[in-house]
Amino acid sequence: WEALEHAAIAPDRLRRSRTGVFCGVSVSDWAHLLGEHVELADLDGYFGPGTALSFAPGRVSYLLGLQGPSLAVDTACSSSLVAVHFACRALRAGECGLALAGGVSLMLSPVLQLIESRARMLAPDGRCKTFDAAADGIVRGEGCGLVALKRLDRALADRDPIHAVIRGSAVGHDGPS
Repeated sequence: WEALEHAAIAPDRLRRSRTGVFCGVSVSDWAHLLGEHVELADLDGYFGPGTALSFAPGRVSYLLGLQGPSLAVDTACSSSLVAVHFACRALRAGECGLALAGGVSLMLSPVLQLIESRARMLAPDGRCKTFDAAADGIVRGEGCGLVALKRLDRALADRDPIHAVIRGSAVGHDGPS
């Protein structure tokens, strides 16, 4: 909602628009916690939509009545960045005129943190050194953030407030890690 406010876009004007939602989401603590405490007989029609990661962008699209691409991206730590990459590609390809892109990460259970600790995946000093030669592990965090993206020519024509320009993006992997 705040992403739309910062972009000076009234949410009610987006209904039936070709607006895309690209959501980076990878950890499913909620589903695991809920699954541990729900009896099979108590499962209802809301369990799947309430726990499947793929439903996050769909709920945003449903709430706002959006008709553009709506997808969840799970690439672990880079999920939000890859979601922005896909949003930029969709904008360039004309699949949508506006894209809401970002991600969410919530730490609701200690299980993943314990696994990462035992596998020595966590940075020993607790400091994130992304893209640095001194990087020596990950640091988990939680939060949610979205940005409203448009092609620059369209944003200029619409006289939108512009906070940044994404000139390019890429997705890759180093293989061994």
